[in-house]
Amino acid sequence: MSLKDFVRNMTPTFLLDMNRRRKKKKRNSELKTQKNQGKSITKQDLVNDLKRVGILEGDSLLVHSSLSRIGHLENGAQTFIDALIEAVGSEGNILMPTSPNNVFQLNYIRNTPHFDVLNSPSKTGKITEVFRTMPGVKRSLHPTEPVSAIGPLADYFIKDHFNQLTPYNEQSPFFRISEKKGKILYVGVSLSMAGTNLHTLEDAVDFKFPVYYPDVFDFKVIDEAGKSHEVKTKVHNPEWSRKRKCDDLIPMFEQEGVLSRVKIGEANALLVKADGFLTSMINQYNENGVTMYTPKGS
Repeated sequence: MSLKDFVRNMTPTFLLDMNRRRKKKKRNSELKTQKNQGKSITKQDLVNDLKRVGILEGDSLLVHSSLSRIGHLENGAQTFIDALIEAVGSEGNILMPTSPNNVFQLNYIRNTPHFDVLNSPSKTGKITEVFRTMPGVKRSLHPTEPVSAIGPLADYFIKDHFNQLTPYNEQSPFFRISEKKGKILYVGVSLSMAGTNLHTLEDAVDFKFPVYYPDVFDFKVIDEAGKSHEVKTKVHNPEWSRKRKCDDLIPMFEQEGVLSRVKIGEANALLVKADGFLTSMINQYNENGVTMYTPKGS
């Protein structure tokens, strides 16, 4: 476990929250200064960055992001979204996780009456919430890990996510981005903050750790037509969620040539080859016992 993860695990929640608020206030002040000085980042600036790091027309791109880390954007979150869409072009696809949950899945499923695909807001950042409400964007009907998508393959990515017992299996957008040899972009966030695709390993093999809570939950989801459905879902066990050491896997992915450190705007970013990412995880698991819980193997 890294020193940063150790300190985070040992620090009381209220102190972590205070520190987050302090950092947010400081960052907002920096962004306001950038705006006042006329140093806003434009869509074209971001398109140039995306192309420079290797985003191509026709790419399918799953994006995790932190708006404040990118810098002050000319038109806020919409600037970043428009840049993504322009970079992949009319034949490309943009996907974003739009989970309605920012706490442990177990807490969410126990305390939330239902998931409404049109009206349950995304809790994975401002960019994702703007994206999911845009015309032409479609959202998968999964209660804990819905994904929103736009592009010619949007239906393919999201249509079979409905009524899946676990959210990361081969019917999920997270698996299908690998199947289509797409890319995953982490902008201003790391694997520890947004490592959703790491969970595809848990559903792709006979996983040795009991990362899912033993109970199966009945949950109500409401589709785009307002129709209610009862589905069954599993959620992660918080005891195991606390044991994740996701960022400790980054050097392995770099060594295997499936992850690159890049820059988008002012944000440090990671660009991942989705198919190689999954293949690397499966091979390292089978050969060395490597997981996000045991990044050095077992």
